[in-house]
Amino acid sequence: MVLMPEPDRAVIARRFEIAKALRRILPHDHVIVDEAALRAYECDALSAYRQLPLVVALPSGTEQVARILRLCDAEGVKVVPRGAGTSLSGGALPLADGIVLGMAKFNRILDIDLDNRCAVVQPGVTNLGVTRAVEHAGFYYAPDPSSQVACTIGGNVAENSGGVHCLKYGMTTNNVLGVEMVLMSGEVIRLGGKHLDAGGYDLLGIMVGSEGLLGVVTEVTVRLLRKPSTARAVLVGFPTLEGGGSCVADVIAAGIIPGGMEMMDRKAINAAEDFVGAGYPRDVESLLIVELDGPAAEVDHLIGRVDAIARRNGATYARVSQSEEERALFWAGRKAAFPAVGRISPDYICMDGTIPKKRLPEVLRRIQAMEAEFGLRCANVFHAGDGNLHPLILFDANQPGEFERAERFGAAILTLCVEVGGVLTGEHGVGIEKRDLMGTMFSQTDLDQQLRLKCAFDPNGRMNPGKVFPTLHRCADMGAMHVARGQLPFPDLPRF
Repeated sequence: MVLMPEPDRAVIARRFEIAKALRRILPHDHVIVDEAALRAYECDALSAYRQLPLVVALPSGTEQVARILRLCDAEGVKVVPRGAGTSLSGGALPLADGIVLGMAKFNRILDIDLDNRCAVVQPGVTNLGVTRAVEHAGFYYAPDPSSQVACTIGGNVAENSGGVHCLKYGMTTNNVLGVEMVLMSGEVIRLGGKHLDAGGYDLLGIMVGSEGLLGVVTEVTVRLLRKPSTARAVLVGFPTLEGGGSCVADVIAAGIIPGGMEMMDRKAINAAEDFVGAGYPRDVESLLIVELDGPAAEVDHLIGRVDAIARRNGATYARVSQSEEERALFWAGRKAAFPAVGRISPDYICMDGTIPKKRLPEVLRRIQAMEAEFGLRCANVFHAGDGNLHPLILFDANQPGEFERAERFGAAILTLCVEVGGVLTGEHGVGIEKRDLMGTMFSQTDLDQQLRLKCAFDPNGRMNPGKVFPTLHRCADMGAMHVARGQLPFPDLPRF
C-alpha cells in the first residue's frame, strides 16, 4: 500500500479560497475540491505522469468560461483546459497550483447545416458523435482517430488530430471552418465560420494544434463530407517490414491517394488478431490496410493497380473486402491495436512522429536495431500513407529501470524522425512528452518566435503553462528577447 503525503496546508487553504470564488460562478457541485474526486483528473492518457490539480471547474456555457478565466487571470491562477483526457502527450496534465477547466458539459450539437455541409458543435461532443448525427443523410466527419468513440472535438482541435483517413481527407485543421474561443482575459472571439475561408491572418490555423496554450474553445464549426458511393479495403501482407514500407512509398509515387493506408508489424498484427479476430494473416512481417473509395469503376481499377505494386514489392498475401461488414472488420482490428497491445505487455508508451514516406524502410530497420540496444520490444502501428509513426514501446513499470529505458527509446525514435527530415509529432501534440526534445527540431530563435505568438494571446503565461516549450519565459521579456530561464514546472512528477 502506498501512502500519499498529506497535502500542504497552504495548498489546502488556496484550494478552498479559489473554490469559494468559483462557486460564485458555477453551481456548488460543478466545482471539485475533494481529493478523491480530483484523482480522476490527475493525468490524461499519458498516465506515467500524474499531478493533482488545485481545483476542477466544470462550466456548461461560454459566459461561465469567460468569468472563470477573468477570475483566474485576476488571481494569478493557471488554467489547464481538458476534454475527454485521451491525450497521449500529457497535454492535459494538471498543475498543482492551477485549475483544470473540464469541458465535458459542452456536449451538444448546436446546428446541422447540410446545405452548407457543416455542423456547429460544442467542444465536448465526441468525434464519432458528429458522424452518427449526420450519417442518416449520407454525410460524415472525416477525421477519425482510433479513440474517436471517446475523444472530443475540442481536444481534436487542440492537438490537430488525424486518424486512419487523414491521408486523403486531411487532419482536423483541414476539416474545421470556425471556432468560438475565450481568451485568458475573458474576451470571447470568433475565428472563421461557415464560409470556406476568411480574410486577414490565418488565426484559425494558429488555434488548431495550439494545445490549449492560447485560449479555450467553446464552439466548433466542422466540415461535413458526403459518404463515398463505394469503399473497399485491401489487406496486403509482406515477408519483410521493408517490403511493406517500400510499397507505401510506391503507391503514393504512382499518384494513388487511398482513403486510408495503415501499416502494422507482426507484433501488432497478432495482438490485434487475438483481440478482434479481423482475419489478419499471422505469417507476415508487415501488413498494409489500403482503402480505396469513390465510384465503383474507379475503386476496382485502383485495387488492381495497388495489387500490382504490392506484388512488385514482394507481397505474399492479398485479400479484398467483399462487403461493408468485412471492410469495417478490417478497420476494427487496426483501431483496436492500442488496447490489443495492452494485452501482451503490462505497460507501453505510444510514440508519435512523422517522417518522409520514402524513408520508411530505413526507419523501421533502425527501430528494430534499437530494440536490441534498449532491451525492449516495440510494436509498430502507423498511418503509413502520411508517414505518421506510432511505435508502441513495451515495458513493465514494476521492473526497475524499464520505464526510464522506454523513455530513452522513445526519445531516440523521435530524434531519428527529425534526423531523416521528419517532425516530432503528427497528431498527438508535444505536451510534456516531447517538450524537452523541441531543441532537436527548432533553434532557440525559432522557439522565441513561437513564444511571442503565445504571449500575444496569453501575456501573463497562465494558459496551460509548462507544455510544448522546454524552458519557461516571461512574456514581458520577449519583446527584447531577454529570456528568463526558469525551473521546469514538473521537475519531479510522480510516476505510476
